[in-house]
Amino acid sequence: MSHVRRAAGALIHRAYAALRRAGAISPSSPAGYRFRHLGQGVSIAFPPGAIFGEQWIEIGEGTLIGERVSLSCGMGPGVDLGPDSILRIGGSCSIGRGSHVVAHQSIDIGDHVFTGPYVYITDQNHVYDDPEVPIGRQWPRNSPVSIGSGSWLGAGAIILPGTRLGRQCVVAGGAVVRGEFPDHSVVAGIPAKLVRRYDPALGWHSPGTSAITSLDRQATA
Repeated sequence: MSHVRRAAGALIHRAYAALRRAGAISPSSPAGYRFRHLGQGVSIAFPPGAIFGEQWIEIGEGTLIGERVSLSCGMGPGVDLGPDSILRIGGSCSIGRGSHVVAHQSIDIGDHVFTGPYVYITDQNHVYDDPEVPIGRQWPRNSPVSIGSGSWLGAGAIILPGTRLGRQCVVAGGAVVRGEFPDHSVVAGIPAKLVRRYDPALGWHSPGTSAITSLDRQATA
């Protein structure tokens, strides 16, 4: 009986591996044709998350999208969002499993951006302008999002509307990010704040560190 169970288990694993390979979305697969652009080598793993608005999504060459990642444009399928792309993911990126990238106006993710699992990126949020109307029934507000090339977003990070991250930025796991941060920033916390950054004169340093302080430290080291 144990031999039968092992054989059945091996068969199930082989079948599931074949299903994952067959179900992955690539530029040459039928589901891939619905996208505005999928670069060579793009792979969206099976099983995918919620995917709609593909005609407004562009993904650059060599980018890998993990299992159960949701990629969407607009409130739902079948909505005309205009002539231009709305969600743009660069080349050689890796989007971690279970992440959500939800675009309504404009989300730009640069090249070589890596994320941990369960990252949430959106350019739309609910408002609470009218204290008498349920928040879920107030019309949401959009603000474009930009994530610079070479950045890393830790597991569970949330990128809110209006965020602009420069190049080579690090977002700590679980951080809730809103605002603008320059190149080579490290941001962490809820709400996320700048905790380290890079300057040619100072190297990696905490905010508020001056060049004079840095030179004093080097002199006494």
